[in-house]
This record gives sequence, C-alpha cells and structure tokens, in this order.
Amino acid sequence: MAMNSSSAGLLRRLQESLELVPKAQQRVLRAMLKDPAAIVNSTIEQIAREAGVSMPSVIRACRNFGYDGFRDFMLALAQDLAVSNHQLHRSVSFNDAAPEVAAKIVQSAISSLAALERQLDIELLDTVARKIAHASRVDSYSVGSTSAFMSQELQTRLFRLGINANAFSDPHQQLISASSLDENGIAFVISHVGSMPFALEAAQVAKSRGATVVALTQAGTPLAEQAHLTIAVSVPQDAIMRVSTEAYLAHLLVIEILAVRVAQNLGPGTIKKLKLFKDVLEQHGVDSVLHTNI
Repeated sequence: MAMNSSSAGLLRRLQESLELVPKAQQRVLRAMLKDPAAIVNSTIEQIAREAGVSMPSVIRACRNFGYDGFRDFMLALAQDLAVSNHQLHRSVSFNDAAPEVAAKIVQSAISSLAALERQLDIELLDTVARKIAHASRVDSYSVGSTSAFMSQELQTRLFRLGINANAFSDPHQQLISASSLDENGIAFVISHVGSMPFALEAAQVAKSRGATVVALTQAGTPLAEQAHLTIAVSVPQDAIMRVSTEAYLAHLLVIEILAVRVAQNLGPGTIKKLKLFKDVLEQHGVDSVLHTNI
C-alpha cells in the first residue's frame, strides 16, 4: 500500500516500515538505512546490487512510500537527510521549547517500543531462554559503553537466577572466553550496530568451538548473519547518537523478557532463591532489596 509522499520524516518511516513490507523491499530499505548519506548519491543499479535484489524491487520500494519513482524518492530522501543532520534528536528541532522536547522524546520512545512488540519473534526468544536455562555457561560480549551496560545487565540478571554467566567488554578477554566455550555454552553478543570487528571475531571463535552464538542486534548486520540465533531489534537512529535512547530501552526490554522466561524455565525453585537474596539484602536498605528482582 502506497504511503504519504511527504519528505518529512522519510528516514523514520523507512525504519518503521522494515517489518511491514515484502522481503525484497526489506532488503532495499536496510541498504538505504545502512548509510543514507551514501545512498542518496547512488544509482538504482548500485542500490539493487547492494541490496541483492532486482531494479524493479527498488522501484517498488520507492513507490510504496507514495513516490512516482526512484528519482522523486531519492530527492525526498536527500531533503529529509539534510534536515535530520541539523537535529539534536530525530524528533526534536533546535528551537523546540522544553515541554515540546519532553513530549516529543517520550512519544518517540513510546512509538518505538510499541513497534518493538510487533517486531519480536517470540518463538525465537523462547528458544534462546530455554537454551540459556540449560547452558553450562553464558558469556556476554559487547563493544561500546551502551552495549557494555546491556551485557553487564544480562550477566547480573542471569547470575541472580543461578546461571553461570559472565560479561566481557575487553576484546582480548572476549577471545579467551570464546575459545574456552564448548557445545554446552552460549556466546551472547550485544551490538546494535552489529559490525564491530572484535565482537565479530569473538562470535566466530565461539562458533568454531561448537558454542551457540546468540546476537542482540539489528537485522541484516554482519553479526546477525554470523549468529545461530538473532534477536533482531530495529529502531530509528538519532542524528548525533548512533545508538539512540530507543535502542537502549529496546535492548533492556528484551533482556527483561529473556530473564523472566529463563526463570520460568528453571521452575518454582527460582522464586525461593530470589526470596533468599531479598532476605539477606533486606538489612542493607531498600535499594538493595529492590535490586533483587529478576
């Protein structure tokens, strides 16, 4: 179904439509979103080659957004890109007042998280949760401050459930960890960008040792292609922050879902363990008690 052809917010509309269009058009959109600045200077032949589709598929993707053809679409994309490059946040303009800034950022996050619910492959998430519950070890790898926080959060939640879990952000430690995993272990790699060389190398080493490689990343990234199981999270990027707040929140929610499903897979005894943690920490204050939750 053709969409509104206004150039305003075109990049955002491309991102939000990723899971709603046919597979060939998804590949076109991912190629465009991977590097919009380069795409606006590309020919239809180059985009088709990059996406691995036919030229008619590229044209259909353009028309699906309400444009007459490739040329009109690319002009609109260039216009939207020019505007986006001057934003502090993809939903906020420089002259917005405080109430507008707050409202736009909150609504943007709500919209992205609602889209996340539609994107998630629940069956795959359940498969990952079952594998984690029965793994001999779960080692999480990350690159960058945001992914490192997520990796540590995953490790903490699994540790509370009695899972042998570790989190590594140092590239050399990741390689040592990956090389010591076996077929009963899991390498859980977190990277929204999904193309960091160190993370990819660690994933490859873990895979060569027979471990299950799980990736929390965007669909279509090198990491997604390398993993056995990919939890695909697609959210719009900010103009300045490549990993947006929405990506941060989306990853946290995925980890929350996984932790709860792992606990359910482990059985009722898990609740008793968590209560024991709570009882031990209760004497240290409310903050410690709150953090005994899964």
